[in-house]
Amino acid sequence: MNTKLDEVQIAHLRSWEGRSETHCDEISAAPLRGLSATLDRTDPLQGAGSLVPPLWHWIFFLPQAPQSQIAADGHPLRGGFLPPVPLPRRMWAGGRFQWERNALVVGDAAEKRSRIASVNHKSGRSGDLLFVEVEHAFHNAQGLCLTETHDIVYRPAAEPGAAEVPPTPAETGAPWQRTFVPDPVSLFRYSALTFNGHRIHYDRSYVTQEEGYPGLIVHGPLIATLLMDLLRRHMPQARVASFQFRAVRPTFDLHAFTLNGRPSADGRTIDLWAADHEGWLTMQAQAKLA
Repeated sequence: MNTKLDEVQIAHLRSWEGRSETHCDEISAAPLRGLSATLDRTDPLQGAGSLVPPLWHWIFFLPQAPQSQIAADGHPLRGGFLPPVPLPRRMWAGGRFQWERNALVVGDAAEKRSRIASVNHKSGRSGDLLFVEVEHAFHNAQGLCLTETHDIVYRPAAEPGAAEVPPTPAETGAPWQRTFVPDPVSLFRYSALTFNGHRIHYDRSYVTQEEGYPGLIVHGPLIATLLMDLLRRHMPQARVASFQFRAVRPTFDLHAFTLNGRPSADGRTIDLWAADHEGWLTMQAQAKLA
């Protein structure tokens, strides 16, 4: 049975607004080499002073909850930094990024400062929805490197026979295209690199029997990283100033999906999107170059 949020619960969850936490990390080369291999890139071995590519910061500043503090879904128990939302499904819905000229590089001692910016409740077709917006600021010894706004949505469990949201056809004929074939190994490797224990990405029996999905779910951040990687493959010298993405529809490991890009006439704005094997839009994104 789906959980219905009442006004008292919503007020309690909104009391998390303004909470903050800080993580420190050393930017090292080994995780970058691991992500490069997972993306099938042939980057040279990263040494001291090498730039962290756009969105690759996700493999650093990782929360490391003790095993005794892990919930049944593989996430840390709710109620720490993030509010204890009782709705069972959690999705990374999108994000917005702004890079400074001061960049994270291998060898940095860096800091991530996070803050709960807002907690908002809405009623959707499937019931209650709770949206949490988290702001992150990344600093090294020289100052601010990157700001990120992270959108999380919590949803009820799937109801048998419930109508799905009508899909959106993806644009076709993109000048940049690449096919990616997800499989349990690539999803596990990305989960390992990001220390993400969420079982929807690697535990097929859990994701199909407990959450009602047809297959393993491809990480939203992985798809966003692949879209950024498409830009880097076509414009390897470009410096990305900002990026935004929005998850539209889940992508599963059952079929290949396509990554698409279309630069504007002046080459400064790049529209990017992902489409599933049926041609439905799964992620919409845009990058702006410096």
